[in-house]
Amino acid sequence: MEDGEQFNYNICDSLNHQLHCIGKIDFPHCLFCPEKDETMHHYLLNCPQYTRERHILNNTLRRQASSIAFLLASKKAIDPLRRFINSTGRFKMTFGEIPLTK
Repeated sequence: MEDGEQFNYNICDSLNHQLHCIGKIDFPHCLFCPEKDETMHHYLLNCPQYTRERHILNNTLRRQASSIAFLLASKKAIDPLRRFINSTGRFKMTFGEIPLTK
């Protein structure tokens, strides 16, 4: 696994659903969608809080932006995904500003 891929998985491990599964927090829900668990799928593809950021990601990666496998494993997705993560601000307290590879 390359550094970019490992980092993307670290981000996913920091979502509320996963943190709840390992007993780190009491609830798995999205902070903006209390009826939904904050899973990787919800954060990357569905949460309405990040519609604008997702639009930019979709414009950059086109159809591939709807593939979690592509987002997490493709070298082409590393910087666009990091831009998405930075622009959502969701992990700023945990990871700070995530550097781009280029």
